[in-house]
Amino acid sequence: MLNGPVMRAWRHDATGDPAALRLEECPKPAPGPGEVLVRNRAIGLNPVDWKFIEWGHPAWDWPHIPGVDGAGEVEAFGPGVVHLTPGARVAYHNDLLRPGSFAEYTVIPARVAIPLPDALPFAAAATIPCPGLTAWQAIEKLPLAPGAQVMLTGASGAVGGALLQLARPRGWVIHAVASKAQAGRVLRLGAATVTDYREPDWREDWAARIKDQPLDAVIDMVSGTHAASLAPLIAANGHLVCIQDRQEAAPLPAFTTTISLHEVGLNALHHYGTDRQWGALVAAGAGIARAITEGRFDPQIIEIAGFEDLPAALSRLKTGPNPGNRVVTL
Repeated sequence: MLNGPVMRAWRHDATGDPAALRLEECPKPAPGPGEVLVRNRAIGLNPVDWKFIEWGHPAWDWPHIPGVDGAGEVEAFGPGVVHLTPGARVAYHNDLLRPGSFAEYTVIPARVAIPLPDALPFAAAATIPCPGLTAWQAIEKLPLAPGAQVMLTGASGAVGGALLQLARPRGWVIHAVASKAQAGRVLRLGAATVTDYREPDWREDWAARIKDQPLDAVIDMVSGTHAASLAPLIAANGHLVCIQDRQEAAPLPAFTTTISLHEVGLNALHHYGTDRQWGALVAAGAGIARAITEGRFDPQIIEIAGFEDLPAALSRLKTGPNPGNRVVTL
């Protein structure tokens, strides 16, 4: 028997696949100092959600509510919160170590709340935090001038599509690596060329191309090993950005092309990021929100499912393909 206010949430008490989630009633949380309580209206689904349901984490209390992305209305706030009021429309990326967004209500740090225009549907807003802010971080790693030649692998996914759209105003020439079936969509989002990764010799073809068209950077979303295999394509003083994994060792001999290595980890900023850095992230998210309402940014929604269908939608995300974002609405 539960005492006090309750809510519904998808929880699991052991690691497993998305079918391990159970829709249960549990206590409605209350915000503490520097926190706000968000009534979720939409939930963005991300690969990190099903991965951590499989992996678990030592910091979790069981049963655990997963989910990092959400959008909704501020219902209450704790001491010290002065920039948000009840009813404010926000999106957020929550620390995956905390109780998450797969619930009717979620408590988040006030500093991560992204303000939303009134005209923006919550389903579109829920696509912003993890894909959009991950892409924005990757772009911010690169001090490149207009005309820079950049290779982007995994370009047809949610992060890749966001990155293409955010990079376009910078004037970079983006060479996308994606499936042939997604070539038209990737070109519409801002790629200059598309290379089919299913072609067995595509790396060899690029090794020939860079003699006339050196790459200033590679942004890889496949794996650390995959990223390392592309390091020889990068020009001297270029950049290798890893969004999946990182480079545990230098992929090239010392004092050769002297490329810079970058890792991207949005969740790490919950623990190591400063308020100033979160202010920049929130401003970037708010900029994406405005761009969606103005028709300058495609939220890439490929599915809107109901709250009761969340585990099945997460399973569809796991099995793919995912040329965009899957969202759940409440």
